[in-house]
Amino acid sequence: MPDQSLTVSPGRTPREVKTDSGEYLSAPSDWVLVPPGDPALSRRVKAGGAHWLVQEKKGRKLFSRGIWAPRERVERISAALTQERSDPAYQRKLDAARIKREAEQLQYAADFEREVFEFLDFAPCHAALAKQMATAIAAHATPVGSGTVARTKRISIEQRASAATIAWMRHQTTGYDDMKIPRVKGMRREVRRQLAQRSKALLERYRRGQAIPTECPLKRALNP
Repeated sequence: MPDQSLTVSPGRTPREVKTDSGEYLSAPSDWVLVPPGDPALSRRVKAGGAHWLVQEKKGRKLFSRGIWAPRERVERISAALTQERSDPAYQRKLDAARIKREAEQLQYAADFEREVFEFLDFAPCHAALAKQMATAIAAHATPVGSGTVARTKRISIEQRASAATIAWMRHQTTGYDDMKIPRVKGMRREVRRQLAQRSKALLERYRRGQAIPTECPLKRALNP
């Protein structure tokens, strides 16, 4: 099927792939594998015609293993990219884009920290702790590539802030990371639900301005 664009998984040998239907295909002799890591090259190779996108799922994550495509197309696009990248204007464009991304990331981190602080809504007597907690959660959740709920765009920033808070508390204020959870369907989800309820109950105490003992797990997490 060299005339079709397919999404496949790795096969049994280096030049073999497996289709969704379970069929094994060998890459044509005049095709080469473009390794992942160069987004511009990958985009242009895919846009140039038929190709096989190799992906491998591990757990819940999907990893790119490269793109099979005709050697002539890959070499032609690679040469064009090399020429473009040798132009000083290209580097200036990259620098401008990087500066813009960094500014957007700083702004997002600040916006996210503010949303977490508002979600916490602690009583004035616990405001300093809320600020400390919001800063810690934003620092953990907002970096690019962190893979946390804070990086998704499928839900609003308000929902991201609340979900990230509960997730942070699960790892920082409970024994979740050391739990031996049976490999039973739905069990891990149920454990997370129960821990989330405990975390929400703890947050309510801070919102009501109740006196919190020094050994509170939240205080210990922020001030070890």
